[in-house]
Amino acid sequence: MFSEFKEFDNHELLIHFNDKDTGLKGFIAIHNTTLGTATGGTRYRIYQTEEDALKDVLRLSQAMTYKCALADVPFGGGKAVIMADPRQTKNEEILFAYARKINFLKGSFTTGEDAGLNDEDVKVLSKVSPYINGASCGQEGLSFWAAKGVYEAMRAGLKFKWHADSFANKTIAIKGLGKLGFALCGLLVESGANVIAADIDLETAARALKKYPNIKITDAQTIHKQEVDIFSPCALGNDITPKTIEELKCGMVCGGANNQLADKECGQRLHERGILYIPDYVANAGGLIRAVADMTVKGGDVHNWVEAKVKNIYVTSTVIIYESIKNNLSTSDVANRLALEKLAAGAKIKEKEKYELKLSKAI
Repeated sequence: MFSEFKEFDNHELLIHFNDKDTGLKGFIAIHNTTLGTATGGTRYRIYQTEEDALKDVLRLSQAMTYKCALADVPFGGGKAVIMADPRQTKNEEILFAYARKINFLKGSFTTGEDAGLNDEDVKVLSKVSPYINGASCGQEGLSFWAAKGVYEAMRAGLKFKWHADSFANKTIAIKGLGKLGFALCGLLVESGANVIAADIDLETAARALKKYPNIKITDAQTIHKQEVDIFSPCALGNDITPKTIEELKCGMVCGGANNQLADKECGQRLHERGILYIPDYVANAGGLIRAVADMTVKGGDVHNWVEAKVKNIYVTSTVIIYESIKNNLSTSDVANRLALEKLAAGAKIKEKEKYELKLSKAI
């Protein structure tokens, strides 16, 4: 059944979980563990159907595989979704129940923040499960680093598109003022950019305006139509559709939302229109980098490791842009190819290690 979905990409494991006592229900998907143990955040949101939730977790977990590969962290791609309204159903009991489900996998999947979960929720989960990322991220949190990654990706596009080193006199439209979008707004304002922003939650938009009184707030349904230099989708995803592409009036699309493209063809259409697109899983990898830092850096300087990896998003974005120009390919196709090349190289290393282990046992 699952293999019939176009979102299914030879996923290694797919789990449906539920807990009748708390109402917990959702999915965990592990896409590919060639480069290491699967990791990825848990999304807590309303889905109209189980099929919608399933398709979302399949796409998100695949993107995590590619994100890990291009961020150069030793992990594979996984993701989880909880099907519920975080404003109404989320409590300690349901989070404890979910953490116990994570424990069933005995470390083959680690998880943490995503849309609908916050720092406090992660701390609650970590009381029950040792397989929770980001519980000790400190004041900055994952969202700051995710925003910093988007900022670095934007800088790469800024250099190419406008031969500029500064955001001064550039206008950026941010759709979604959640944790990542809010942090990105701050980084851009501090860099001298003109910011237009929107959020479906008017209280959230008002909070951003209070913090940054020089930004302009507009309607979330039409912000992509604004005449700007950069459109930055930072909400839930699927903002770049055949319809919205025709309505864009920008030179670049670069944001923090996952799964921004409604389908593969949208990346090609952006390319044909001359709109530079920085693939989402490249730009927003800063959160992943910070989430896995404590598991990766043993006895070293975690902050400097994270900062260096996040700054390298500028380099990765630049490579993708120039490969796109050189070969006249969409940036999304280039990024996918580079990720698959890393996976293929990782698979060869694994096979070599297996062979050497087998040989040593034989000797």
